[in-house]
Amino acid sequence: MALSQSAASELLEAFRAGDGVDLVRDSVRMVLQELIEAEASEAIGAARYERTADRTTERNGHRSRVLTTKAGDVNLRIPKLRTGSFFPSLLHPRRRIDQALYAVVMEAYVHGVSTRSVDDLVAALGGTGVSKSEVSRICAGLDEQVTAFRTRRLDETQVPYVYLDATYLHVRTPEHMVVSKAVVVATGVSADGRREVLGVDVGDSEDEVFWRAFLDSLKKRGLAGVRLVISDQHAGLVAAARRCFQGSAHQRCRVHFARNLLTHVPKNSTEMVAALFRTIFAQPDADAMSAQWDAVRDQLAARAPKVGPLMDDAKAEVLAFNIFPRAHWRKIWSTNPLERLNKEIKRRANVVGIFPNEDAVIRLIGAVLADTHDEWVTDERRYLSEASMAKLYPDRHTEPVAEIDGDQ
Repeated sequence: MALSQSAASELLEAFRAGDGVDLVRDSVRMVLQELIEAEASEAIGAARYERTADRTTERNGHRSRVLTTKAGDVNLRIPKLRTGSFFPSLLHPRRRIDQALYAVVMEAYVHGVSTRSVDDLVAALGGTGVSKSEVSRICAGLDEQVTAFRTRRLDETQVPYVYLDATYLHVRTPEHMVVSKAVVVATGVSADGRREVLGVDVGDSEDEVFWRAFLDSLKKRGLAGVRLVISDQHAGLVAAARRCFQGSAHQRCRVHFARNLLTHVPKNSTEMVAALFRTIFAQPDADAMSAQWDAVRDQLAARAPKVGPLMDDAKAEVLAFNIFPRAHWRKIWSTNPLERLNKEIKRRANVVGIFPNEDAVIRLIGAVLADTHDEWVTDERRYLSEASMAKLYPDRHTEPVAEIDGDQ
């Protein structure tokens, strides 16, 4: 690419002035600016002040953008268009989640709680230094986005299936102690078959009081129509769900229960027991599934007496899914969909290691979940088909019903 006459003249003048480091930075800025202008001309179909038959829109001023380079920070001007939008490919707008990670790592650095590798992390994320004002600026913008996401209304549609789970992250307290904090996440499948992230919060533990406050906040935001809550068997979670979602069923995660079951049988029998347990879920209907559960229970209890009472107590909740449409069974009989999301949370959180405070946790994890939510709701494929979701609402035609809660 050849520089324009004006850019070449400006660059020549800079060489004549011989400003050392500034010369390198100015050279980088002029080359990048020329690349941006050339790409804008291609997108518009005409250069500046040029009239062509291929022109699709017109320039409408510029907006500033600071780019960090090896030569230092350079100020670039991004052309604005009268119609449509333009962003140069060489700048690659940073995703919200990457901004959050960048901000949290820098905040950790500023507060002196970073790991030895934080300098490398900052550099890898595009930074050449850490400024408190830069941290504050990025954090303020992200906090506004994440808060809007966490407090948005949920009453646009019914949410018959709700998944609940928690993961633990290390957070530094105001007293400079590192403690383990529970990060609780709620996701759901709406009446149109699409997945949504419903909410996230951070607390000291997973006790019933914390879970109830979290679930009540979802209801205040308009969450309604819950028919099935899918979770593990954490006592505080289950108790809170029963109080907050009265009339809905509880699905105990079959994967978690299977792991618990295997701890009560000899190690040399675990593969056989796991295979036998899976036969329950291969049955064609609820009655056959119930009968197979009893048969497996009797067979295993003969070898391991503790298995009998365990399976008797768990039967209703582990098989709660089978009163719902068969097409939904694989998606609602465990918390596996939410656990995959938790793995992504962990992957991002491991970069930080120890979070400087709870706000930093909400900032990063909220951004992860907001990006995931955006991908889910814009996906062309529904998580559960529209036809299968219609089976949940046999009386619904074109207008949605006001309430779908009821005793299961």
